[in-house]
Amino acid sequence: MKDFFTVADLPHVMAMRLDLQPVQSEEIPLMESLGRVLAEEIKADVDLPPFPRSTMDGYAVRAVDTFGASEGNPVYLRTIGEVAMGDAPAFQVKQGEVAGISTGGMLPRGADSVIMVEHTTLFDANTVEIYRSAAPGQNMVAAGEDFPRGGTVLASGLRLRPQEMGLLAALGKEHIRVFRRPVIGIISTGDELVPVDRIPVGGEVRDVNTYSLAGFVHAAGGIPLTFGIVKDHSDALVHAIRQADQQSDMVILSGGSSVGMRDLTIQSISSLPESRILIHGIAVSPGKPTILGFVGKKMVWGLPGHVVSAMIVFQMIVRPFIERLGGLSETQERRFPIYASLSRNIASAQGRVDFVRVRLLESGGRVTAEPVLGKSALVNTMIKADGLIVIERDQEGLDKGTVVGVIPI
Repeated sequence: MKDFFTVADLPHVMAMRLDLQPVQSEEIPLMESLGRVLAEEIKADVDLPPFPRSTMDGYAVRAVDTFGASEGNPVYLRTIGEVAMGDAPAFQVKQGEVAGISTGGMLPRGADSVIMVEHTTLFDANTVEIYRSAAPGQNMVAAGEDFPRGGTVLASGLRLRPQEMGLLAALGKEHIRVFRRPVIGIISTGDELVPVDRIPVGGEVRDVNTYSLAGFVHAAGGIPLTFGIVKDHSDALVHAIRQADQQSDMVILSGGSSVGMRDLTIQSISSLPESRILIHGIAVSPGKPTILGFVGKKMVWGLPGHVVSAMIVFQMIVRPFIERLGGLSETQERRFPIYASLSRNIASAQGRVDFVRVRLLESGGRVTAEPVLGKSALVNTMIKADGLIVIERDQEGLDKGTVVGVIPI
């Protein structure tokens, strides 16, 4: 216990996530892959597109036959047929010839561009009048222009979006290998907590953290596994941590992380075999009394009991660890901020990183970040907030008008 509440710098804590090994992978149907993290490198085993395709309705031509064409000096070319959708045309476009083609149709041999139908007039049954010149490659894509055969198209560690699902479908990937979603055990501690279906009496409050943390775990790509409310009793807490450790890939406790007679989290973690405490205290606000330890090879977090503090610590600190555990690559972990102008001065104490809740307002094309001030136990501050800004530990605050990066929450 001699290291109790030794405060660690935030960069030191965040660097620890790089040592986490991802969970195992599994194969799933492509239709179920949205939001999952790819666990294999995907190479194109065919050219995409597999043949030269038109991107417009019009006529497949040799571009050289249209050079100089204009409304005042049109070019007249002989039509030799039309490309049927889904068919490979058997004919070839030769000098002075065109072939009708629809968007997505396969260009016949000899053609190297497409004239839009809007730039043509059917002069007679066999002749097309063209009054706009075309450049080679215009209004078409070449075979392999999107993704060439043999090239890497998707890297392992990528969180799949609808557009990646579409690409995988184009490559014929009916099933893909992804990292399984990490199971995150959630334990709420405190004698004052009661289930949501009970009416609190006296000094009791309903258990909020189980539900908010479960939602955040879902959003981070994990599967929340809740273990209910554990009272401030050593044996009960040790049993709950052991049970969660056996059934989960990571354990999160809320409450019992500050200095106090009834704070049993550290003692309970330390009493388990192969356990160690790495961090008790991070130089951030809110969330200074956060605990980080291991039981065997599994990470155990002790978050503040105050609802808002627990939410902010999860979003800014714990979430990247879960994403890393779930196989997300380091480049994919980045959350790009929304830039806005600060609406007022904000003071900050040096020596810690401050996470400040802000609301985004837009007026006249200008986006403003308005601080949402309030105590860490007030849920309404998170309801009103659109995101968080970070005041670094060597800053004394931020001035009104400063352009800040807002991390959405």
